[in-house]
Amino acid sequence: MREARRRDVPLLISVGYSACHWCHVMAHESFEDHETAKLMNEHFVNVKVDREERPDVDAVYMSATQAMTHQGGWPMTVFATPEGHPFYCGTYFPRPSFQRLLGAVHQAWTGDREAVLKQGAKLVEALNTQTALPSGPLPTAETLDQAMRNLRETFDPVHGGFGGAPKFPPSMVLEFLLRSGEREMGGKTLDAMARGGIYDQLGGGFARYSVDAAWVVPHFEKMLYDNALLLRVYTHWWKAGGGPLARRVALETADWLLREMRTPEGGFASALDADSEGEEGRFYIWTPDELREVLGEQDGDWASVVFDVTGTFEHGTSVLRLLEDPPAMERLTSVRARLLAARERRVRPGRDDKVVASWNGLAIAALAEAGVVFERPDLVDAATACAVLLDDVHVRGGRLARTSRDGRPGPSAGVLEDYANVAEGMIALYGVTGDPRWFRLAGSLLDSVLDRFADGVGGFYDTADDAEPLFQRPQDPTDNATPSGQYAAAGALLAYAALTGSARHLEAAHAALGPVSVLAPGHARFAGWGLAVVRVALDGPVEVAVVGPPDDPRTRALHREALLADVPGLVVALGRGESGAGAAGRPGGLMPGPDGTLDWQGAALDEPALLEGRGLVGGAPAAYVCRGFTCRMPVTTPEELRAELAHR
Repeated sequence: MREARRRDVPLLISVGYSACHWCHVMAHESFEDHETAKLMNEHFVNVKVDREERPDVDAVYMSATQAMTHQGGWPMTVFATPEGHPFYCGTYFPRPSFQRLLGAVHQAWTGDREAVLKQGAKLVEALNTQTALPSGPLPTAETLDQAMRNLRETFDPVHGGFGGAPKFPPSMVLEFLLRSGEREMGGKTLDAMARGGIYDQLGGGFARYSVDAAWVVPHFEKMLYDNALLLRVYTHWWKAGGGPLARRVALETADWLLREMRTPEGGFASALDADSEGEEGRFYIWTPDELREVLGEQDGDWASVVFDVTGTFEHGTSVLRLLEDPPAMERLTSVRARLLAARERRVRPGRDDKVVASWNGLAIAALAEAGVVFERPDLVDAATACAVLLDDVHVRGGRLARTSRDGRPGPSAGVLEDYANVAEGMIALYGVTGDPRWFRLAGSLLDSVLDRFADGVGGFYDTADDAEPLFQRPQDPTDNATPSGQYAAAGALLAYAALTGSARHLEAAHAALGPVSVLAPGHARFAGWGLAVVRVALDGPVEVAVVGPPDDPRTRALHREALLADVPGLVVALGRGESGAGAAGRPGGLMPGPDGTLDWQGAALDEPALLEGRGLVGGAPAAYVCRGFTCRMPVTTPEELRAELAHR
């Protein structure tokens, strides 16, 4: 901005991301073209923004772009005053029209400056006077019923999912449906996505979205956040009776994360590009001849039928789909392995290897849960290594860096979704490992959420109170590709309150869910994570305290039984069950607050207060099933615990 003011020229802001196909196209066509670059450099100060590094910048200028053009997307092209006020917005421009646009904007800036400034001021004023969705009170059961009715109105009964093309994986809505016991819409969608072209039938993992309504033709980029969210959803589907398909897809997606997305430092990379060899999807598509070349004529022809290779794209190529399981599953396993090995010899898509805190938090939660459910300790180990990286590299002076690369933190401060999703991941990892380090880190991050992101009326801003000021402080309580930061915060606060008994965290969680009441009747698809959290909040999170020596097989059996339970939002605390266990070294404790309710006072808890007073039973490990710190009689066997959770 200083340079733009010094030169008295506008800012030209281009916002995109590494895996964005049309971002690469515009960069090659225009930014690398000498004539176009000359126009840009002569008349503008050019700013290239990675929306994944700076989601706050992306958010405010996307609001302007949508207000001005009634649509949005990437690359996003914004012309702004030296003060950062947008006055002309768009998305992708082919080089000839982009050159004309550069000339027109320069002419307007030099010849009719007053009109340009007036346009920018008017747009900024309109954006800043938009009314935020209200916070609190906690939505009711009727709100959830309204949401379910709205989802049924937009559900695609033929192909699953909601609405028409393009069709995105509705991960957050699926979580709500599973938590609500709604099997038709959720199961149909999960089955269709797993069998469609949006799912990589050879290597596992999901593409960003389907360009059609039937999940056939993917937009081939693969994003960490999609796959972390979907891994967790498919794991929950399996727990809810999703069967072998749910298990297979969950494990293949987890294996893909470890094989292709893990960084040397233990984190997970952001994305794989859609393009390779200059062609979108080239790495993933096949012709019948290519299948026969790899598999031989007999297996190749069989694979063409099983994977529906019928020439979906130009030149007779197809993405692989598995519309139904063949009778010969062993043959399928062999064919898939040989095709995957052959595909590994192709030129791979590029990888964006920056580690984004928020998305790694989602991955930690998903891998930790899947590791326990499917008895894969390597997945828990991967989740733990990722948590160590975030704690050691991203956490600095109690604050969270948005990104890191090669083990070094990036310059951008964490936003609300970073704090919330990392806290969520740490709570899930604590429940699986019992390591209080992760519980303590979650508490520290959530304290920052309450202290630095609160809007004063029950909601949360997307940026901290000391973040770099933009023309608007972003705040958006609607889901997008990832859960809304506000709803993610609500979910983590609710879980932390269930472990600690903190009224402060519980009240903040309830207030942050207020906008769900406005969105549910007509826009439930944009509040899926909020609806999922409301479902747990209304039921009251089920709390399980498992106590016993960590090396005792009976303790491990009770712990595993708790984690296997199909109980949405269940939180687990693990302790030794010794006298006074659960609050070692913790000053303060649960004490009456001004309104008479118990809340924790003093420094952050070292271990969950849920463990306080939960001792062994007859010298044996025990499990306590509770709600709001009110517990039923302890049990000492997995069978008894299963029965308690079934009648929660």
